[in-house]
Amino acid sequence: MSWLASLQLDYTRESDRSVARYLHNGPLRVLQSLYPEGDAVCHNVLVHPPSGLVGGDTLDMHVTVGEGAHGLVTTPGATRFYRSEAGLATQQVHARLASGARLEWLPLEAIAYNGCDGLNRAVFELSPGAEMMTWDITALGLPAADLPFAQGTFRQHMEIPGVWLERGTISATDTRLMDSPLGLAGQRCMATLVFATGSAIAGERSERALACARDLLEASELRLSAGATSPHQQVIVLRMLSPVTEPAMQLLRQVWAAWRHEMWGLPGAVPRSWHL
Repeated sequence: MSWLASLQLDYTRESDRSVARYLHNGPLRVLQSLYPEGDAVCHNVLVHPPSGLVGGDTLDMHVTVGEGAHGLVTTPGATRFYRSEAGLATQQVHARLASGARLEWLPLEAIAYNGCDGLNRAVFELSPGAEMMTWDITALGLPAADLPFAQGTFRQHMEIPGVWLERGTISATDTRLMDSPLGLAGQRCMATLVFATGSAIAGERSERALACARDLLEASELRLSAGATSPHQQVIVLRMLSPVTEPAMQLLRQVWAAWRHEMWGLPGAVPRSWHL
């Protein structure tokens, strides 16, 4: 039996408070709104009780952020794409940000288990003046548990329509991709952090963001397999490869906190669920 779960999450600005409202269908919901840094930023944890996906399952999320609102969404654990022969398992989010809105979409990693057939898709539409940060962390198998990603396919799609599009298909049996120095070079965790806007980022502001990211990269154990760049005037990207998830997550959180301070003047207020 396949699971179909959907969620509509809407943030609005009411007086000086960002307020979240949601509707859900199936095993997907948002926990209580939290305000660890005051009323302006609403923190939410997205929970999927089955904790994993098999063939035919779909998690379908739609998010709107109204003018002047700021939402931060994370998860309490990884999304697991399990082995299955029943077709494609899909996790997808489509977010729309109004002018002056901010969104931080920060789920924990997606794990591609051996034999999975998975799709992780994210589309973000930003009006002029909107800004967001998001990351994507993909773990291929569980190398620390000696459970490699030896069979299966995992697809990725991240898009800001008209601005930026990345799509990829990872086949476990494609040894040139998985192990070649021009591919993943034997690394089994890929991570990307994106800062994006609905209008062009001022050159000086972009350079400051790149400089603080590169300073942190230089001090990281991943400095030889990570880099920061601005491929479009509305996008700044940090990318890295890592043998396992933990060092990649550590570097992502450091750069996310630095960009939060540099770009928005906000502290790196770590969501409570990350400490669990």
